Amino acid sequence: MHTLDTLVRMTSHQSTQTMKPATAAKKLGVYLEATPAEFREGVVSRAELNELQANPPQWLQDLRLNGPHPRPVVAAKLGVSIAGLARAGVTEPLTTEQIEALKQEGPEWLVRERATQAEVRKESARIKKKNAERQA
Repeated sequence: MHTLDTLVRMTSHQSTQTMKPATAAKKLGVYLEATPAEFREGVVSRAELNELQANPPQWLQDLRLNGPHPRPVVAAKLGVSIAGLARAGVTEPLTTEQIEALKQEGPEWLVRERATQAEVRKESARIKKKNAERQA
């Protein structure tokens, strides 16, 4: 049995949870290579990540607004899957301006991938509804 004093000592010696910059960038939804050098070269604690999310510094606000954006963000902004980006040959990060230009141009691949994504969502909703009815 642990005494209260032992439990207090055990919990006070726990190390601070840290993550690699790549993990933090992913959680923040930004492209790692576009972050400041001091962010890329260090480690990020859970408290620091929470602070960045709650009070984003100017560099983070600018990246989120203008990019370049990582593939998951590009895919979401275009309304397609990451696989759809790959099928179209879009492998590089894109800026918000480039994403908006693609939306305006409406290339055939984008129209096709958006339709595919819409079908996937529709099918997922149908399956979810069917499963809910089965459970009811």
